[in-house]
Amino acid sequence: MSTKVLTRQLSRKKLDKPVKVAVAHGDGIGPEIMKATLRILDAAGANIEPEFIELGEKVYLSGNTSGINSRGWEAINNSKVIFKAPITTPQGKGYKSLNVTLRKSLGLFANVRPVTALYPYVPTNFPNMNLVIIRENEEDLYAGIEHRQTQDVYQCLKLITRPGCERIVRYAFEYAKAFGRKKVTCMVKDNIMKLTDGLFHQVFNEIALEYPEIRNDTQIIDIGSAKLAASPENYDVIVTPNLYGDIISDIAAEIGGSVGMCGSANIGKNVAMFEAIHGSAQDIEGKGIANPSGLINAAVSMLAHIGQSEIGDKIKNAWFTTLEQGYHTEDIYQEGRSIEKVGTQRFADKVIENLGQIPKSITKSILANGNGKIKIPEYIRKRQQKELVGVDVFLDWQGNDPNELGDALSKLNVYKLKLKMITNRGVKVYPKGLKETFCTDHWRCRFVGVDAKINSVEPRYAGIDFEQVVALLSTLFNLGCDIIKTENLYEFDGKRDFSLGQGE
Repeated sequence: MSTKVLTRQLSRKKLDKPVKVAVAHGDGIGPEIMKATLRILDAAGANIEPEFIELGEKVYLSGNTSGINSRGWEAINNSKVIFKAPITTPQGKGYKSLNVTLRKSLGLFANVRPVTALYPYVPTNFPNMNLVIIRENEEDLYAGIEHRQTQDVYQCLKLITRPGCERIVRYAFEYAKAFGRKKVTCMVKDNIMKLTDGLFHQVFNEIALEYPEIRNDTQIIDIGSAKLAASPENYDVIVTPNLYGDIISDIAAEIGGSVGMCGSANIGKNVAMFEAIHGSAQDIEGKGIANPSGLINAAVSMLAHIGQSEIGDKIKNAWFTTLEQGYHTEDIYQEGRSIEKVGTQRFADKVIENLGQIPKSITKSILANGNGKIKIPEYIRKRQQKELVGVDVFLDWQGNDPNELGDALSKLNVYKLKLKMITNRGVKVYPKGLKETFCTDHWRCRFVGVDAKINSVEPRYAGIDFEQVVALLSTLFNLGCDIIKTENLYEFDGKRDFSLGQGE
């Protein structure tokens, strides 16, 4: 290489501003594995500028129940990239999960967990496994909206939104395109939750049409989880709502070899967070034996995100080579196959020694072999005609016979509203319920307009005014009914958008 070319390259490198990264050492084994990983990043030439912040147990115990202080928020706002070791949330009331706080406060809507088998260096029954699970990260049951409504009944709200579905589904297809993946599988439970999971499925079908080069299919989450556990090599990219994704990503990581080897990315519009998926493992804190691989893999994802894929590939291939050579930490050490049982920092030393090497038996890392960056457009809300057609009134009633309650409410004819049915835990118990149905003290009483046609296969509802609902609630209150909750029933563009009762 000529002196002029070398000088030009060095000058260009000096002009590249390092990417600011908010770095948290975490709790338990966190400081040990973060030290090892940062040494690897530095040796590989990662162009980053760490700003160290305090997150986790120390912040919690100082009196800050969120686990993050104002300086931490300021650093995150300045860098827009978080690199985080595992943290500990103290047990007891009043402490919120910092992970959930960060994900929701910063709009980190996509959780991305790649899982690749490393057989025979890490034992697994599925040596050809190579998939990515993309999990919606902000809504679903993880909205955390719960109430106790009666002596018997507790409620957790499952919230699924169209913009949330569109963002995560499109991210899955864009990810597949950017990283050369061939198929995206949607996993939902819309045979039961026809509105919430049904919306996720519907959006998946709509967006899949925009990516004809990528195959797609949909599976019910229960059989999909079973097939994933039995034949993970048949999957490429999986996209799914929050709770299902949390469960199956750990299933995939474990059958792939070890939850402790995997990293994850949490991606938002403006901020991204990268972390190992395992916990702080306080039982081995300070022993120097922790496996830093999960955090190393999170660092590789971070490098791809900030446009340093070549450095990410260099580290990933060095990590692969280290595993091939048999330098293994205690958690994956195999007598007769491993060459040396190494500690955290010795493992990092071997990875650094292998920078520039290409693995011989594990497929080498190529982070971006697709055709472009991931692009998520702004959500555009399409205006729909919304019409109120009824109300579900939930009562705390201590009686046992639904016919007693139903007959009493059926006699009401309040301002053009009439009782259509009563359900208990979602099952219709009035009219014509079954005596075998077990009932609690939580009764959903559905009232609709008197002009509604309720005997057809698909009931047709007449529009009502909200003042009719107010008049009904006033009447029920004056009768001594214990009203615990109401849910208005709406049609959008003439389509019923509320569930029927089981048996209705």
